[in-house]
Amino acid sequence: TTRTARATPVNAQVGAVFTHDATGDHFCTASVVDSAGQNLIVTAAHCVYDPTTGQRSDLVFVPGYRNGETPNGVWPLVSITVDQSWKDEGNEDMDVAFAIVQPQNGRQIQEVLGASTLGINKGYQLPVRVTGYPSSGDTPITCANNTTAQSPTQLRIACPEYTGGTSGSPWITELDPKTRTGIVIGVIGGYQQGGDTPDVSYTSYFGDQVQSLYDRATG
Repeated sequence: TTRTARATPVNAQVGAVFTHDATGDHFCTASVVDSAGQNLIVTAAHCVYDPTTGQRSDLVFVPGYRNGETPNGVWPLVSITVDQSWKDEGNEDMDVAFAIVQPQNGRQIQEVLGASTLGINKGYQLPVRVTGYPSSGDTPITCANNTTAQSPTQLRIACPEYTGGTSGSPWITELDPKTRTGIVIGVIGGYQQGGDTPDVSYTSYFGDQVQSLYDRATG
């Protein structure tokens, strides 16, 4: 079942993506992912780069956004890394993007909120929690279920009500509320840009190519 996500320290690592500031419409979801620079978020490539028109500009990440409030600040995206195969042809097996966000008040985002670690080659059947922001509302939703293999390069999950805006929502396993960490093994995207029905969502499988993308984003 899908329910409204509570305002918790773990959920504060997940946020809505807007253009320019938090006053317009949010159209995607992203989350903080562990990095040496403590300044990295992960989302779907189709949220930040259109293979026909290029990279979206002037994007901001608003973690913990709720009912128009920005309790954890507004973090501009300053550099975006997507795979060349996504740029060239919208390769649905690499519908993943990493972005560096600008520090606020002298602090990096991971210092403020914590982060999930990147999970590579973790397998196809895992219990995960998926949290994200439908464009139609101003509160995040969350759902827990087990993943299955859609194909060797895609995972799927059955969670109702994941409509437009939830693209980029993190799939978190091994969540530990005490340490505020989990392992992110996917983001809504991939097949059909995340799925063409609200009740089944997909992610590109996080394998070696996603590790390479992360290394490039953090290198």
